[in-house]
Amino acid sequence: MQVPLYNQAGEQIGTTELSDKVFGIEPNKPVMHQALVRQLANARQGNADTKTRAQVAGGGTKPWRQKGTGRARQGSTRAPHWRHGGIVFGPTPRSYEQKMPLKMRRLALRSALSVKAAEGQIRVVDDLKMDAPKTRDMETILGNLSIQSSALILLPEANPIVQKSAANIPDVKTLHAGYLNVRDLLGYNFVVLPLGAVKVIEGYLGK
Repeated sequence: MQVPLYNQAGEQIGTTELSDKVFGIEPNKPVMHQALVRQLANARQGNADTKTRAQVAGGGTKPWRQKGTGRARQGSTRAPHWRHGGIVFGPTPRSYEQKMPLKMRRLALRSALSVKAAEGQIRVVDDLKMDAPKTRDMETILGNLSIQSSALILLPEANPIVQKSAANIPDVKTLHAGYLNVRDLLGYNFVVLPLGAVKVIEGYLGK
């Protein structure tokens, strides 16, 4: 797949080849959905907890005798229908983790990248270099690439200057290409790919 290659000034300096195995497959929407649900589920803490009547403090004595008071019989003031009583069927700490085979996870990433490529939402640049962290310079670069909405910038390696320059821009995120995930791919409109990041992605998704 041939796509335009830009520099930081937004000028097209040529074309580059993207692997059809990664950026040109028929998207598998069910697998993409499953991968997204899995990622959201795995991010849940699952530490919500409530106390049952056995765990609530107090209520150890019978509040009144069984008969003769005219009131309903009660065995404990910590029964579920009492104020400050225990909770029935309440949440308890649990794990929401979902498992998914590696091949399916990679298929989901290839599908998401193929959707972005088909819709023209991938900007391949020769490199991202900045002398100092400046938010204004990063905004200029994104404007040169005709990106007016949210963007995910994938980096081939840690680049503190680029990361700091994009940190204060709303709806812009930098991410190491090796940590690519479906949630971020689907959550941002555009993907900015330096050539180094393309090699990283094709290195493990093109197998």
